[in-house]
Amino acid sequence: MARALVVAPGMQTTVQDLDGRQGLWDVGVPPSGAVDELTFALLNAAVGNPSHAAGLECVVAGPALQLDEDRLVCVGGAATQATINGYHLRPGTVARLAAGSVLDVGPLDGPGMRGYVAVEGGIDVPRVLGSRSTFILGEFGGLQGRALLAGDLLPLGRQENLLPPATITLPILSNEWTLRVIPGPHGAPEHLTPDGIDSFFNTVWTIDHRSDRTGIRLVGPIPQWARTDGGEAGLHPSNVHDSAYPVGGIMLSGDTPVIVGKDGPSLGGFVVPAVTIEADRWLLGQLRPGDTLHLHPVTPAEAAEAMRVRRAWLADIRQPEQHHPVPTPAPDRPPALHTTTSTADLSNQPSRSGDTGHPTQPRRPDHPLQPAHPSHLAQSGSSPAYSIRLAGERHLLVEAGPLELDLTVRVWIHLLAEALRAEALDGVTEIVEGVRSVLIAIDSARLKPKQLAQQLVVLAGGLADPERVVLPAREVSLPIAFDHPLAHEAMRRYAASVRPDAPWCPDNVEFIRRVNDLEQRDEVFDIVAEATYLVVGLGDVYLGAPVAVPIDPRHRLVTTKYNPARTWTPQNAVGIGGIYLCIYGMEGPGGYQLVGRTVPVWRLSERDEQPWLLRQFDKIRFTPVSTEELARQRADIKAGRADLQVRPSTFSIADVRAIEQEAPMDIVSLRAKRRAAFDAERARWGA
Repeated sequence: MARALVVAPGMQTTVQDLDGRQGLWDVGVPPSGAVDELTFALLNAAVGNPSHAAGLECVVAGPALQLDEDRLVCVGGAATQATINGYHLRPGTVARLAAGSVLDVGPLDGPGMRGYVAVEGGIDVPRVLGSRSTFILGEFGGLQGRALLAGDLLPLGRQENLLPPATITLPILSNEWTLRVIPGPHGAPEHLTPDGIDSFFNTVWTIDHRSDRTGIRLVGPIPQWARTDGGEAGLHPSNVHDSAYPVGGIMLSGDTPVIVGKDGPSLGGFVVPAVTIEADRWLLGQLRPGDTLHLHPVTPAEAAEAMRVRRAWLADIRQPEQHHPVPTPAPDRPPALHTTTSTADLSNQPSRSGDTGHPTQPRRPDHPLQPAHPSHLAQSGSSPAYSIRLAGERHLLVEAGPLELDLTVRVWIHLLAEALRAEALDGVTEIVEGVRSVLIAIDSARLKPKQLAQQLVVLAGGLADPERVVLPAREVSLPIAFDHPLAHEAMRRYAASVRPDAPWCPDNVEFIRRVNDLEQRDEVFDIVAEATYLVVGLGDVYLGAPVAVPIDPRHRLVTTKYNPARTWTPQNAVGIGGIYLCIYGMEGPGGYQLVGRTVPVWRLSERDEQPWLLRQFDKIRFTPVSTEELARQRADIKAGRADLQVRPSTFSIADVRAIEQEAPMDIVSLRAKRRAAFDAERARWGA
């Protein structure tokens, strides 16, 4: 087998393919893959590779490679200083790299952030969960789940049956960018003010130095919120009950806009006021710290047309006589728009004559397509009020019930998701359940959003009464080491490098005690150990990580998420945000207030088994253990010598009603007490 020797690794050079991992977003596995999808597709075409062939992506400085047989190569993106044996190789130019010669991609000084290398035949590393792409945070895919090192040997694919090399024109890179977005699914008047939406779209944002493959952070004005807090979802007005994000969605993490990247989280508790259109998603790979960015709202019809042009152009790229210009957004900032729209609404609200379900121009808040509060929408039978909204042109977001936790609504969302899975509609590619929402991804070439919305209304009308449904579940016992040293290390790093004056510094547990009006710090641990947590979402902070809520309302501690988020969290840390608890599936960023650490909830092995260890509607109970005992149990589960302790169970709303009837006055008084402490804490922030 032909191989490429990594003479020098460059900076974070990884193996990636075009599509990445598909179908696992609902359990927190990101797609990964090349961030600049357009450049990557063009380079593969240039050397005759099929679109699924893997290549290399790098930042800051590219690798130096030496092949043991002659192959065609092509570089692009920010790789403008590449050489072969010292001779300059222009981006987009195909060259034959003779065996023993050295391709040195060199420094990536801009414009642009990422460089790409395509080699004839592709990089033939094994597929993991359906893709060759590297997910560094998860430590799988690519070459041993990591960036390349000097001396690595990369296997190359076969040269037989490849297509003829194509002549390509690469997109023009810049330091000033315009990103086309579709407003919504969240915005004015529920979450942001109309003036706040105007400011969001008219601001020239700056790319933050902390941006990476997980997300692009934007620096600019503080959002103008329409509310003072997120209620049970958290103290900050950016907090919402956990809902799935599309790749390219712009979430407001506290007061910081973050564009969800190809290695980003699938589920989280933040407002999303806009989503990048599919045709422009490539430029997320080239946004460099210090670059400026304007968010330009467009209609779903404009987004669909841009992607149609893209698909047609790439399909014809191997026919030189049919030349098409590269559909690249102009770097110049377009005129400011007066935009109070927050989203396109495809709800079950009756439409007026002439309404299409898609905005064709910026609309005032009283327009019927402006998203109504779900409680204002029609209901039928046992169905809660719900809305169906666009989240970009490739996703629909169904939101049900009021802006609060209602486990009856959570069961209804699950029934709707299961009905859609059973329907097996051609073109539905992902179904991700949230607390009071479900995000559905589609292949817009096979299924139109409005067709899906119509089918969802039909399915919603035929669901069983969630009050009467009994769901299969499991009781899962997990060890927990409270006050784990690595949890405190995460707090220390945050205070040292991000926000030392945050009210949750230096001790998250003390913050939770204060905001819940508890007398002793250990009471926080006592409540966590006493509670039975119901898993209401998977993939919150990656890799099968559960978001769970105490079934008994008396055990629902209320807190808020970090603002801004942490840059580092230990694997399997246990945290609380709003009223929810999360177990972090892997090391990475995060925002929940940390109380301890538990065992792995994700185990990827060579055996053909499901890597995520928890399931929707599992009931979790924690058993306190020492740090040393936890280390032993962690090692056993990670190595496959032990499994989680589980036994069969069921869950129904009747279980919840029984608890509510046990001590209704205790529940009411506790909620009032914690709300008062919550409000007092927020008042201290404003002091």
